[in-house]
Amino acid sequence: MSELESVSSITVESSPTILLAEDDPVTRMLMTRFLKKAGYEVDAVANGSEALDRMTRRYYPMLVTDWEMPEMDGVSLCKAIRNLQLDGYVYALLLTARDSKENIIAGLEAGADDYLVKPVHEAELIARLNAGRRILNLEQSLRAANQRNRILSITDALTGTYNRRYLMEQLPRELERCRRYGYPLSVLMCDIDHFKRINDNHGHVAGDEVLQQFASRAQKFIRTNSDWIARYGGEEFLVVLPETGHEGAVAVAEKIRGLTASTPFATRAGEAEVTASFGVASTGPAGPDIALKVDTLIRTADECLYRSKLEGRDRTIGMEMAVTQSILAHA
Repeated sequence: MSELESVSSITVESSPTILLAEDDPVTRMLMTRFLKKAGYEVDAVANGSEALDRMTRRYYPMLVTDWEMPEMDGVSLCKAIRNLQLDGYVYALLLTARDSKENIIAGLEAGADDYLVKPVHEAELIARLNAGRRILNLEQSLRAANQRNRILSITDALTGTYNRRYLMEQLPRELERCRRYGYPLSVLMCDIDHFKRINDNHGHVAGDEVLQQFASRAQKFIRTNSDWIARYGGEEFLVVLPETGHEGAVAVAEKIRGLTASTPFATRAGEAEVTASFGVASTGPAGPDIALKVDTLIRTADECLYRSKLEGRDRTIGMEMAVTQSILAHA
C-alpha cells in the first residue's frame, strides 16, 4: 500500500484495551472483572515478563501493573516498554503498597504515567484511567496531524499524486533496494501531447481537469502495493515500477497510452481529445548496475520521451539499461 493510501484518521477506542499485570490471582481476577464491568477489554497476565511479551506482539494503549511481581517487576516493565518501538503511546499506571515519596519518584522516573497506592479504590482507578484516555487522545491527535502534514508535504495538490520532492527522496532508495536484491527497476516518463492547445482551446480549468483525470487513469494500470506516480512538472508525470523489467514496463505504458487516446476527457468546457507520449527506462533483469544513478535513469526516460515526441507523439519508446550495454526497444 502506498504512503498516500495508508493515511487514515487515528483515534483511540472509546474504551481502549488494558493490559493488566498482577501476580496475585485473586486480585487479578477481581480487577479484571471490575475493569470489564467498567467497559474495558482486559488482557491479564501474572508477571512483567508475560506483559512485555504481550506488548511486543500487540499494541495495548493502557497498562495497569503491580510493582511487586516475580521475574520482572512493574518498574522494570515500565522501563522496558518505554524502549520499545510501538504503534502508539502506552499510558502506564503503577499499583503498589509503597507510598513513600522516594518510591513514587522512582516509579514515575521509570516511565509510569501515574501511581496508585494499594488497596485500590475502584472509583479512583476509573478516574485515573479516564485521565489516561484524555492523554492518549491528545497524543494520537498530534500524531494524526503530523501524519497529515507529512502527506501534504509530499503530495501534488492538484492531481493527488506524489510531488517532485517525494520523487527525489524516494527514487534513490528504490534504486538502492533493487540493486541490493537484484530486482529490475523501470520508470515511465509521461507527457500529455499538445497540452498548451488544451489550455488555449478549453481554458486552464479544463487543463487542470485533464491532468487530474490522466493521473487517475494511470493509477488503474499500476500495482497499488509497490508502484507509484509523481508529478514531475507541468504536464509531465513519472511512474516508478519496482521489480518490473523492460517488457512489463512498456506494456504498462501502452495500457495508459491506449486508455488516454481511446476515451475523451470530460471537462466542464466539453470533451477533450487527449493523447500522451511515453519514454521508458529500465534496468537489466538482474537489477541496476552499480554505477547507475537516479539522474541517469530519469534522463534516459526523458530522452526516450523526446524521441516519442519527434516521431509523431502518442507512442512509447524505451531503453533497457543492461550492465554491459543499452538495448533500444520501440513499442
